[in-house]
Amino acid sequence: VQLSILQVPLERRLQTLAAFWWLISTPIFSIIFSFLCTAIICVFVPFLGPTFCVLYFVWAFFIDKAPSQGGRPSKWMQNWTIWKLFAGFFPAKMTKMVDLDPKKNYLFAYHPHGILSIGAFLAFGTEALRKTELFPGIDFRVLTLKMNFVWPFHREYMLSSGICDVSESSCKYILRKGPGSSIVIVVGGAQEALDTHPGTADLTLLKRKGFVRVALQTGASLVPVFCFGENNTYYCAENEPGSWLRTIQERSLGFLGFSLPLFHGRGIFNYDMGLLPFRAPLNVVTGKPIDLPKIENPTKEEIEKYHKMYVEGLTSLYNEYKDVYDKDRKRDMKIVA
Repeated sequence: VQLSILQVPLERRLQTLAAFWWLISTPIFSIIFSFLCTAIICVFVPFLGPTFCVLYFVWAFFIDKAPSQGGRPSKWMQNWTIWKLFAGFFPAKMTKMVDLDPKKNYLFAYHPHGILSIGAFLAFGTEALRKTELFPGIDFRVLTLKMNFVWPFHREYMLSSGICDVSESSCKYILRKGPGSSIVIVVGGAQEALDTHPGTADLTLLKRKGFVRVALQTGASLVPVFCFGENNTYYCAENEPGSWLRTIQERSLGFLGFSLPLFHGRGIFNYDMGLLPFRAPLNVVTGKPIDLPKIENPTKEEIEKYHKMYVEGLTSLYNEYKDVYDKDRKRDMKIVA
């Protein structure tokens, strides 16, 4: 194990601390996060605390519709200094190929999923990569699984980052809110997470066409997004299709609704083992928008047509930037499923 030496500059220590904060606030630790918040309130406010928690749970689970109705984004939270430190940890940056018209709505499709879609969060869930400066007038919502909003208090943290659930009704609600209202979907999902390996970009996209249908039904433009380096942030156990490990993972995915990749990163005081991501450069590139007509009931052929156009746009983006941001790749991007 290679230990991180004591003579590390303060800024890098702060960046590591920021990465640690991000880690403990991810859905992986949502149960612990929620339990601690509940315990703190009940302990330090012994009389009103338990009553408040009960009322909050009732409100969160039975009344509040924010996760499917645009969330409650906080500009203050998205501008936290800790996110800029976290971006500097890799470092991460965002590049746009073209400007976007703020009068339109956009569905940003993000690739690859990686283990925890770090680039998507930094680019569109915070101001660390200057999203408002790069895309004035565009109001972003990052979408994730609905199950991530079942944990009390942690759900508020996610909603403050502009994160909402990825149900079809949620997508349409946001895209129909008005000019500039846009969503970010990590299209490959949990299945693609199983193909996370450094130096590769194996995408689950062939059968993922629901996002195209939603874009057609709302008249939103499709914007391909590729994060060079996303798959380099963690090392994963080899799990070739047909292997015993992959078989277990795919069965678990079908049963649980989320995948269980075996991965590791670095630690706080070592460079070889832990759950913090590795310091791998992240370069998020947003491509040229693909304008779609508004069709309430698109046919299979129409969905296929625009899905093909999307794949061509994504491939063009990748080919233009792969030798700029991914010179040490093992192989080029490949659509495997």
